[in-house]
Amino acid sequence: MEGAKLECANFKDAILEDSNFEGANLKLANFKDAFLEGANLKGANLEWADLERADLEGANLEGANFKGANLKGANLKSAILRGANLEGAKLEWAYLEGANLKGANLEGAKLEWANLEGANLEGANFKGANFKGANLRGVNLEDAFLEGANLKGAYLE
Repeated sequence: MEGAKLECANFKDAILEDSNFEGANLKLANFKDAFLEGANLKGANLEWADLERADLEGANLEGANFKGANLKGANLKSAILRGANLEGAKLEWAYLEGANLKGANLEGAKLEWANLEGANLEGANFKGANFKGANLRGVNLEDAFLEGANLKGAYLE
């Protein structure tokens, strides 16, 4: 499905392990509770998509556009999100342990109670992001931009 135009498509509860959506237009698509472990969504447009509780463990999401997307409770463990746009994304209770978010844009993202333990956040933009209660143990925050970010109650040690 590389480069496919799948705007508003419904993949709810779908099993799409190791699928290839590289460069696909998935704006407003529904991936709620979908299984996308190891999937390739590099450069895909997932603007305003619903990925609540989706399993994206180990997925390649490099350079993907998740602006305004719903990723509440999603499993993004060890996912590659280098240079991804997650501006305004909803990542409450998301599992991002060991994820690579180097250079990603998470301006205004909601990361309340998210688990980012051991994640690479180097050079990422977190301007105005909300980390209330988030697990930030062992994260790499080198050159990360945190102006206006809410770290109240976040676990740093």
